[in-house]
Amino acid sequence: MKQRNRQPVRILAVALALLLVSCIGASLVQTNFGHVTVKDLRWETPSGHRMSALLLVPDNATAEHPAPAIVCSHGWLNNREMQDLNYVEYARRGFVVLSIDMYGHGNSDDLPDGTWWLPENHANGMYDAVQLIAALPYVDPSRIGVTGHSNGALASRTAVLLDNEAETPLIAAALLVSNDAVYQDRETGAYINIFRGRDAGIVACQYDEFFHRVRQPDGSISPPREYMQQHTAQSFLYFGRDPANEVPRDAETMYRETVDGEEAIRVIYNPAIIHPWAHFSAGVVANSVSFFDAALQAPVPIPGGNQIWQWKTVFNTIGIVGFFTFLAGFVLCLLESRFFGELKAETAPTPAVLETDQEKRRLWLGIAAGVAFSAVMYVAANILGRQYRPAFFKQMAPFNIALWSALCGLFTLGSMYLTCRSRKKAGNPMDLEACGIRLSGRKLAKTVLLGVLAAIATYATVFAADYFFQTDFRIWCFTLKAFSLNRAVEAMKYLPMFLLFYAANSMANNCFHYVQMGKKPWHNTAVLVLCNALSSLLLIAWMYGMFFVTGFHPLEQVGGGIIGIWLFPVVIVLAVFALLSRILYNATRNPYLPGIAMSIIVALMSSSNTITIG
Repeated sequence: MKQRNRQPVRILAVALALLLVSCIGASLVQTNFGHVTVKDLRWETPSGHRMSALLLVPDNATAEHPAPAIVCSHGWLNNREMQDLNYVEYARRGFVVLSIDMYGHGNSDDLPDGTWWLPENHANGMYDAVQLIAALPYVDPSRIGVTGHSNGALASRTAVLLDNEAETPLIAAALLVSNDAVYQDRETGAYINIFRGRDAGIVACQYDEFFHRVRQPDGSISPPREYMQQHTAQSFLYFGRDPANEVPRDAETMYRETVDGEEAIRVIYNPAIIHPWAHFSAGVVANSVSFFDAALQAPVPIPGGNQIWQWKTVFNTIGIVGFFTFLAGFVLCLLESRFFGELKAETAPTPAVLETDQEKRRLWLGIAAGVAFSAVMYVAANILGRQYRPAFFKQMAPFNIALWSALCGLFTLGSMYLTCRSRKKAGNPMDLEACGIRLSGRKLAKTVLLGVLAAIATYATVFAADYFFQTDFRIWCFTLKAFSLNRAVEAMKYLPMFLLFYAANSMANNCFHYVQMGKKPWHNTAVLVLCNALSSLLLIAWMYGMFFVTGFHPLEQVGGGIIGIWLFPVVIVLAVFALLSRILYNATRNPYLPGIAMSIIVALMSSSNTITIG
């Protein structure tokens, strides 16, 4: 009797163990080891829309002893969980925290293009959240702060403007992270203090891709690293007065003055980081908690440098490893079943040996051409997508990335076709059936079914984490989170373009580029992992190298700041896929299976972490 292969079961068991450790560990950190209650809220707001948010209530917040509260928001193209480093630390210090999905994001309602900042939509939901939290019995309504990153900071300052018109103002403090305040009256140019007697602060990153630039008298624009020397920053620190004849004030210093009969704070923090790093910076977190401690008096005083959110990131990273390990283990387990067994390879493929220098040159020239084409097309696809995205596609980021993927997929298919023709002419034709490119209709149908099942089962672990632990799997800009059905429907629009790329990439790496490199087969895998991510790495190095040297992003004039940020998760996805596709190809000699599963996962991941136009 043939002995059953137990290795797939072991891999799946390891994956489940990693996922469980991730969920339990992240939940313990997020709840401050049981001292903070986390609630997933959905409610109909005064704006007439559904809003989604996470509410964190520490033990010290009771009706008898109401606690101060902070409403925080992600930036554009993100979601409520992106504020986890902040809400973990705020709640530890005794603040009630509401981390929102702005309208158009996460599980909140989508709005038509251009309507997010209309007064009736209450600062894209930020002021709706302020009104909700102010009504909670365990919240002190006289001590409510607002903060957000990027467009979340825009929402915060817009909420302040709305609060200025309210009969009973609710906001006592505002911290704008990676965005500007309003410094001057738009019509008269006079300096203004929109925050009035509230405490206010700004986190101005020295290498921010979007903000903290000032037009100079000669028409030039100052780089963000010179923000502290500009009249905008100085007028803010001088509470809206003209700073022309004042002594320049410094970053990292809290300035206090009496405004409207109350002492108010102004402070600017000026870290030497890029825009998205404010989402992953212990220094920015320390500044944030120090600001709100001074402004709202934290019920549990803890020094700003005392932080535990990094442990949540560690556990989240374990979850990401578990997620992709689960994908591999699930596929390998089903290959042991009777139904899918015919997809399993009888023997693992071995790397081909390149006999001549000409063959070696052709290989490396082909890889180099693919890297160069990918880099150029990334910029071109984003420019084209920005200008010509059809209305059918309601999400800009997934469309642009999917368009780039499709172009690279077509280039890869063309390259493989030319290689096949060249080898046939030379009398050394490829055996397309042996390498798995040519499949029977029956095997292809089972391949599609297994790929879809694998993607669904793997993403189910994310929903389980969300349902049982209120956690997900994320590290910085890379996010695997639960989502509502409308996001899945939108994701299917981009799936064909992603499928074209991931199937072609798997064929190229496993059927054409699986050659002897060094003494071990894994040497080839390691090289292809690097090459898969190389164009993204080179673009990041070029963009940010130029930024750090000149003070300006090289693609700033074409809105290129955001496309640099989008590359960070792409590096992880492409590197992981090269490894994962090789593992599954070794087990099946089938290049399509990993491409199908990964394209579904990438489409879902992309569509659940961006803005959707209603």
